[in-house]
Amino acid sequence: MFSILVAAGWPIVPLLLCSIIATALVIERFLSLKAAKVLPPQLLNEAIAVSQDGIPSADVIAKLERNSALGEMLASGFRAAQAGAGHPADEVRTAMETSGRAIAHRLERYLPALATIASAAPLLGLLGTVIGMIEIFGSQSPGTGAAGNPAQLAHGISIALYNTAFGLIVAVPTLIFWRYFRSRVDGYLLHLELAGERFAQHLAGLRAAPRP
Repeated sequence: MFSILVAAGWPIVPLLLCSIIATALVIERFLSLKAAKVLPPQLLNEAIAVSQDGIPSADVIAKLERNSALGEMLASGFRAAQAGAGHPADEVRTAMETSGRAIAHRLERYLPALATIASAAPLLGLLGTVIGMIEIFGSQSPGTGAAGNPAQLAHGISIALYNTAFGLIVAVPTLIFWRYFRSRVDGYLLHLELAGERFAQHLAGLRAAPRP
């Protein structure tokens, strides 16, 4: 395998870098997009239950904020309700929407880079193949004095085509992972939006005074 990569020439180097970067980004996204870090299943119900008698203490809100992305958004709603007289629904929704936009940006981090690698890798492979073919046919031209050996020519073409093959090997899994993470993020954002609306209605219905 190493000898094939060496024979493919310098155009294979950008593809190797793309493969390393894509692998690192995929691992990072798998770790960052775990449900426990973004959308714990029972957290919304727990936040509603703990605030049935009023806004919880600052320590509880801070702990909620550190829990997950959903907890961060719910904590922003608690703080907006705590600061506003009578728990105005508009202020609560605005605060959670602002927090939600920041969360969405974090969830979508590195996805454009994966999409770029998935799009660029086949082109880099094709570029490497074209460069290899130019070098091969240049070495076979009569002006160079090289004998036209069909077997040698076929071998050189096969080596050049490894660039295209490697480009596809990098691009296809990267595209699959990008689509998977894109779908996962879209699902998270939808559930965050629905949870935020439900939580805003809950805070708007609170009548008890906030606890210190």
